[in-house]
Amino acid sequence: MASNSRRNRQIVPQSREALKQMKYEIAAEFGLPVGYGAGSMGSADTEFAGELGSMGNGHTTSSWGHLTSRENGSVGGEITKRLVAHAERHFTL
Repeated sequence: MASNSRRNRQIVPQSREALKQMKYEIAAEFGLPVGYGAGSMGSADTEFAGELGSMGNGHTTSSWGHLTSRENGSVGGEITKRLVAHAERHFTL
């Protein structure tokens, strides 16, 4: 069995922030109430910053724990779908 550090190792470590931003943009597109980053909305540098974290009561959160497994899985699935489509467009032989 692989260790946790080996399993979570990214091939391109610089991609972490881009993937994080993509995750929050997709959540906003899906209308899911999540905030961006570890702090306030002021750190969000995205087209959807105004929509991120809106829970109707003025509360913002950077937690994903209140979402269902299906909602979280939908975001992850969409990330995968977009990354595969990008690779197919840019890396065809």
